[in-house]
Amino acid sequence: MAKKDGAIEMEGTVAEALPNAMFRVELTNGHKVLAHISGKMRKNYIRILPADRVIVEMSP
Repeated sequence: MAKKDGAIEMEGTVAEALPNAMFRVELTNGHKVLAHISGKMRKNYIRILPADRVIVEMSP
C-alpha cells in the first residue's frame, strides 16, 4: 500500500470501542487518539476488539 504524502504511521492498542465504528487507541508513546476503521476494513467486515494491536495513520 502506498504511503500518503506527509502521513504519520504509529502503532497502538485499542483501548475501547465506541459507537459508529470509532475507537480510542493508546499509542506506544502513551498518547490516546480517536480513530475510525478504513473503508477496506469496513467493506470486508473486519472486526476490531479492545486490546487489538493496530497501525494508525495520522495527518500532521
